[in-house]
Amino acid sequence: MKQFLLRYFSISRLKEIREKYGKFFIFCIQCIPFYGNLNILSMVFGSDKNGGHNYTQHYAKHFKQYRFKKIKLFEIGVGGYDDPSAGGQSLRMWKKYFPFGKIVSLDIFDKSKLQENRIRIYQGSQTDEAILNKIISENGEFDLIIDDGSHINEHIITTFNYLFPKLKQGGIYVIEDIQTSYWESMGGDNKNLNNPATAMNFCKSLTDCLNYSEFNNPEYQPTVFDLNIVEIHFYHNLVFIYKNKNEEESNLTHQLINEI
Repeated sequence: MKQFLLRYFSISRLKEIREKYGKFFIFCIQCIPFYGNLNILSMVFGSDKNGGHNYTQHYAKHFKQYRFKKIKLFEIGVGGYDDPSAGGQSLRMWKKYFPFGKIVSLDIFDKSKLQENRIRIYQGSQTDEAILNKIISENGEFDLIIDDGSHINEHIITTFNYLFPKLKQGGIYVIEDIQTSYWESMGGDNKNLNNPATAMNFCKSLTDCLNYSEFNNPEYQPTVFDLNIVEIHFYHNLVFIYKNKNEEESNLTHQLINEI
């Protein structure tokens, strides 16, 4: 049992797991294929995507189609604040979940010490187009992008506006911790729930993109979001936005054809 566990975890991490979850949990992760269960992987690697939040159940649903593909995942935010040796729990979780995947991250602090095989970390702001351009030019288009960065509303919107057009067709863009849309300290608003400056209302506005073909306005010019958003899924503090060609014709068009 000990040799099996040491293939995946350091002794210090095993002690943390034992103290937090007990001997029974140690026994369970030996006996089941935990490497494919995001809920367990999150606990094993210490990510708050399960426990602190309830995100992994949704990630498992939306990301399972990519599990064994040679994907590239870009997660904004490493964690651990200004401690160069802290953070990276989610990156290691993704590395284990996607055995053929390349994991790339960006943090405002220097987290280069946390790099390892298949995990590359850049330093910079999530709203700095220069660093975002560098990341894309050096890694190519990403299949999956996760914004777990500053959570400041303005940053969330600015980053999405820049990165979503560069997301690979068929990819998914995820925004975490969107509860800051209601926190004034982060640029949110819990009084005017229609405030367009909040990330939540920005995401709500994207739902109209799904139906742009129904606008029935010949002068309207479709946006890049109109043409490329095909699904949006809202969960508690979490949003998944699917990118693909939005080519479904207007229902009005079909109705007119049937009437002819």
